[in-house]
Amino acid sequence: MNGRIARSGMTAGEGWSLERLTPPSRLYGANGLATGADGRLYVAQVGGSQVSAIDVDSGTISTISPMGGDIVAPDDLVFDEAGNLYLTEITEGRVSMLTPGGQARIIHGDMPVANPITWHQGRLIAGECRMGARIMELPFDGGAPRLILDNIPMANAFQVGPDGKLYFPVMGANEIWRVDLNGGAPEVVAGDLGVPDSVKFDSKGRIVTTQVASGQVLRIDPVSGTREVLADLGPGLDNVSFIGDRIFVSSIPGEITELLGDGKVRSVVPRALQWPLGLAVDGDGTIFVADGTFGYTLRPGDAPQLAGMIFYPGCPGYMRGVAPGARLGEWIVTTGTGSLARYRPGEGASEFISHGHDRLMGVAVNAAGAIVFAEQGSGRVHVADNGAVREIASGLDQPMGVAVNGDTAYVAEAGKGRIVRLQQGSQPETVAEGLGRPEGITISNGSLYVVDTQTKSLIALDPASGAQRTIATHLPVGAPVGITPKYLGPIGDMAGPMINFCGLTAGPDGTLYLSGDAEGSVLALRPAT
Repeated sequence: MNGRIARSGMTAGEGWSLERLTPPSRLYGANGLATGADGRLYVAQVGGSQVSAIDVDSGTISTISPMGGDIVAPDDLVFDEAGNLYLTEITEGRVSMLTPGGQARIIHGDMPVANPITWHQGRLIAGECRMGARIMELPFDGGAPRLILDNIPMANAFQVGPDGKLYFPVMGANEIWRVDLNGGAPEVVAGDLGVPDSVKFDSKGRIVTTQVASGQVLRIDPVSGTREVLADLGPGLDNVSFIGDRIFVSSIPGEITELLGDGKVRSVVPRALQWPLGLAVDGDGTIFVADGTFGYTLRPGDAPQLAGMIFYPGCPGYMRGVAPGARLGEWIVTTGTGSLARYRPGEGASEFISHGHDRLMGVAVNAAGAIVFAEQGSGRVHVADNGAVREIASGLDQPMGVAVNGDTAYVAEAGKGRIVRLQQGSQPETVAEGLGRPEGITISNGSLYVVDTQTKSLIALDPASGAQRTIATHLPVGAPVGITPKYLGPIGDMAGPMINFCGLTAGPDGTLYLSGDAEGSVLALRPAT
């Protein structure tokens, strides 16, 4: 299998054209890296619950642990001498082992936000990426782990250095620390960084560390403290591994890069969008792409531009649903931690409107500025208006996408396969039913459009009669056929349950923009002129 499952055969109906605005991603993100004895680079992919192996010279990608398999949300990984692969499963709070034959078993099941892991002289060491984190040595007989250090403000990918001490990035302190494996007080090795999230050692005993916020890869001498910038790859970097003296770096959106020296780099797997999720178009024709940890702006014909990310000032958090705000540069977003916010990425500022919701999805804003948003977890739909938030529907089965026309709201009810109309003082009214799993929904030129992630189609609906017409099929949306993805829970207080949402929005010229979440692309469907 050559990387991420890609769909082909997308077909637009008569009167429509279909194109990709962004290329598909070859990975479901890229987090932990480890080099196998076979010389391949093994990549953990949290969002896709997948582990892949890459031949870095040919570019061939093979699936080692598939979506829907025993390993869930792997974040970091390490091999022992026998070829066993140990993995932290960040949303499950556990550490597991995968044998060379593919058998999985849990090593330790009580490690909230399990993230960094390393192997040193027969010892397995893992830690947590949360405030107050612990680093522990894990036994293989089911016994209690041995605490090495606790109360760490977010530890991440680490390794034992040439001096036998454990070196680790401390994201909450923006520093690199080290500690004796037998415990004791930690020491600060380096500070004033770009939010370090990995520390590995090259063959000469020097630290190579990625900076998730600044996008720099630094090399630091742990003795003298001198540092140099090996590359500046852009925000979102995650981990480092070596094949001999060759250096490879992962980036959360699914990019793998080789550092060639003198600032030169080679793309092994190009950067792309990870999903994406919600989409919105403002009055200037700019598309905002909510891609979970990242937010991008996109104009047709151009590459996506990073607007913000979870480690940037003012970012409201893991972004899922999005709608245009009252002015250019402002976006209304729903977050993975259950909040609704006005986000102005150009100013690095957010204004929270409502908190405490259970799995927020789609959001829409009417001409008067009222914000309607769907709460999938509780089955409720709310409206935020004039500083107050009130419920306008309850008891729905997984409400996802929202569209508005004046005071009327339309909601895609994924669990029941229908579209409902909500009007003040009335019970939800069925507009269309018999759909598979409707998610994104939008209104354009008097028609409702909805994406059905089960049938992989885009459907036009008459809101008065409920008449349906399919305008695109075989779309790269939803879970791959035949695969049931495992539920991905929260990542501490950084992100709530990582549930996909296939967004749909319309431009002023009638173009429909769709999240190709199965392959990580944005699609455009244009009506014939």
